[in-house]
Parts: sequence; structure tokens; C-alpha cells
Amino acid sequence: MSKEIHTQITAEEIAHTFEDTAPTAHASDYGFEDWLTLIVFWLMTGCVFLQFFTRYVLNDSYAWTEEIAINCLIGVVFLGSAMCVRVSRHIQVDVLYHYLPAAFARFLSIFVDVVRIAFFAYACWLMWRYVEIVAHERMVTIDLPRNIVFYSVMAGFALMLIRSIQVFVGNLRRGYSVLERPEMFQKLED
Repeated sequence: MSKEIHTQITAEEIAHTFEDTAPTAHASDYGFEDWLTLIVFWLMTGCVFLQFFTRYVLNDSYAWTEEIAINCLIGVVFLGSAMCVRVSRHIQVDVLYHYLPAAFARFLSIFVDVVRIAFFAYACWLMWRYVEIVAHERMVTIDLPRNIVFYSVMAGFALMLIRSIQVFVGNLRRGYSVLERPEMFQKLED
């Protein structure tokens, strides 16, 4: 391994980095789940703010805001996970692939993709079964069906399944995955 070299940088040099132009964002870079997660996130944020405002400013807290915020957080986690699958950002160990022969690393990468697809398919099936079991439960503080939350979890798993299939096909076409060549995926983000 090469030794890292750290050079001193002045406060003025740091300040000049803020003068650089910001990268341009394109709406086409985002998927359906990104926008859906953003909506659910802002709904959660609004509930948390309303809870804070009513509790500390009006001194009369709305009880339903906490339950809605928690359920929105569940939606954000599982819908946001689909974003991570799409851009291959879930936790992964790729150091092993640097020490394996290329053919075996490729085989192992394909195996990981297939196992991921199988896992998400199984998780979708399990959530479908769970939603059937608790279909008639109601939320505690407001009279809404509790399965709204479970349907968002199932939608998250279904999106993860679809995105993992898309990633698998992309990896096959490209001839490598993020596990085999993580540096190629870093360049795409810059």
C-alpha cells in the first residue's frame, strides 16, 4: 500500500472552494422511489414540527403526530432502501474481490446478485402474507388502517426487487459490478 500524503491547506484556500460552481442536478438522475421518499420525508418532517409546535408553543400536544411521524419514518427507511439498491449503495465488502482471480470474482458477484434478488422476492412474499394477517388492525391514535404502513414496507421491498433485477441486468451487460470495480462507480457519482 502506498503511504498517504497530507498537505497543509490554509483557511483562504478552503474559502475559495466555495466559489466553485455547484454541480448541476438533473431530474432524470432520480428514480420514482426518490420522489416518493422525499414526499414521505417531508410529511414526517411536518408532523414532527407540528408536534414540537403544539407541545412547546401551544402547550397542548396533538397525540396523533407522533404515530404518523413514526409510520412515515418506516416508509422513508424502506422506500429509501430502494434508492440504495438502484445505485448500489448498501453496505458491501469488496476488498475480497481484489484478491480473487477475475473469473471467480465475476462468478461470486453474479451469485451475490442472484441471492439479493431471491432475498427481496422472499421478503415481498413474507410482507404480503403479513399484510393479510393484520389487514383489519387500526392505528392507535387515528382511525386509519394500520396496513397502510405495511403496504409501504411491501412497496419498498417490491421496488428493491425490481431495482435489484435492473442492477443485475446492468452488471451482466457491463461485465462487472460495484463489488469487482468500485472505482468505476465512484467516477459516476462525481
